[in-house]
Amino acid sequence: MRGAKSAKWVAGAIVVALAATACGGGKSDGGSDAKGAVDPNGIFSIELGEPEKPLLTGDTMESNGSAVMAGLFSTLVDYKADGSLEMINAESVTTTDSKTWTVKLKPGWTFHDGTPVTSKSFVDAWNWNANVKNAQGLASWFADIKGFDKVHPEAEGAKPTSDKLDGLKIVDDNTFTIELNTAVPYFAHKLAYIVFAPLPESFYKDPKAGGEKPVGNGPYKFKSWDHKKQIEITRFDGYKGPNKAKNGGVLFKNYTTLEAAYEDLKSGNVDVLRQLAPKDLPVYRQDLGDRAVDQAYSAIQTIAVAFYADQWKKPKQVDPKVIQGLSMAIDRATITKTVLNGTREPATGWVAKGVLGYQPNAVDVTKFDPAKAKELIKAGGGVPNNKISIQYNADGGHKEWVEAVCNSITQSTGVQCVGDGKPDFQADLTARKTKQVKSLYRSGWVLDYPVNANFISDLFRTGAGGNQGDFSNKELDAKIAKADSAKTLDESVKAYQAIEKDLVNYMPSIPLWYYKVNAGYSEKVSGVAYGQDGDPILTGVEVKK
Repeated sequence: MRGAKSAKWVAGAIVVALAATACGGGKSDGGSDAKGAVDPNGIFSIELGEPEKPLLTGDTMESNGSAVMAGLFSTLVDYKADGSLEMINAESVTTTDSKTWTVKLKPGWTFHDGTPVTSKSFVDAWNWNANVKNAQGLASWFADIKGFDKVHPEAEGAKPTSDKLDGLKIVDDNTFTIELNTAVPYFAHKLAYIVFAPLPESFYKDPKAGGEKPVGNGPYKFKSWDHKKQIEITRFDGYKGPNKAKNGGVLFKNYTTLEAAYEDLKSGNVDVLRQLAPKDLPVYRQDLGDRAVDQAYSAIQTIAVAFYADQWKKPKQVDPKVIQGLSMAIDRATITKTVLNGTREPATGWVAKGVLGYQPNAVDVTKFDPAKAKELIKAGGGVPNNKISIQYNADGGHKEWVEAVCNSITQSTGVQCVGDGKPDFQADLTARKTKQVKSLYRSGWVLDYPVNANFISDLFRTGAGGNQGDFSNKELDAKIAKADSAKTLDESVKAYQAIEKDLVNYMPSIPLWYYKVNAGYSEKVSGVAYGQDGDPILTGVEVKK
């Protein structure tokens, strides 16, 4: 299973967020190493950047924050490598029509403060996260539920007319129902996302404190947060889930560069890496031996368009042909082979591998064709000022490939292209959210749930939480709504496959390549494995004596 996680925005060039599960879609090279004597209470360390915001289930949507949240909270369900669901805090999630869902909880679960996890714990948390007054970035995830328009009105500045979602009904302490506006065949899969985790009663007394010292229901409990230095979580011995921790806890150590983290790994000062800088890719296998990790997972790197930027909206909205041309000017095969040392696979669509509905060669605009690129850009009216920039976070190992992409575009089309580096992931995200991106920006997306809708609806639907470039198209919204209301999961997946092929006519972003986990771990730990979402599986790590 994947581990409930809220990391949508990928911080690094290689790997992103951490899971808190006992099994995964694939294991690392180190999963079968000789363990030696094990200390069940041993603490191990992982490299991490400073989380963008307080640790709130409704507002953590980047990989550094979710790394911690994944250990602190468990959701109702999780999913296995084949995309099927596994019950975690839920005993069952059932429906007969994909519109009304019944959730039964496993009895006996408690929060880290000892209070019981009940139906009310979930319902109250969802109502709070959805309420526009609380300004949670992931509120749109509740839009499927009846009454969302009352707690989160669409008009800017409008006040909610209710503080409760009409579609949530508590039956008893361990049972509640969810009524959606329309049938959504894959809704149960969405419940694996961190925004659907429960919250204890104590949270509402002081939500600000709850974001600094979270109280969850996961396999680890919060211990401390020394901002921009480290976060520590420790094993929760009262945890009732299937993924109990085999270690005493995790120390997340803050690093401002991936290069520094790798040097610390080699010297034994950090135990598990989530990612490597491009400059270390050629040597890490030789350096680490069987402790080097090279594994595919379900995430994709793209270049997104800031449609609100003057460049793309004045004097008129950019023609998709221009974005098509920029896409075909990128020599993905050479860049992934050289700059990224063969650790990526060129993308041929917007949906990552390993999820339901992935289709190879979905579109042809990712093919390198300089002549066609120039032709498309000219047909679309040209790039305004004949110059673009690509924003990225300098602490994530992106500088080298952004420069390579820019060189490819300039050599192929004559369009000037420069990198716009922000010092860290926080600064990068702030620029996105405050609509300060000047042209284009680096974007990485890892699955929340293993269905192709997650790579389309949650990124390109008008108002979606992941839609930070302000892309909006009523025609596409209608197609997404139709796919969501399909009678079966299979029909919905097929409808989204058709939508993916049609995205070439809208070009909300430029697909670049599929991610792989390229990382490693120290001699101090064993049992290090990575799941389908590329996450190190925290609970399975064993610390040697």
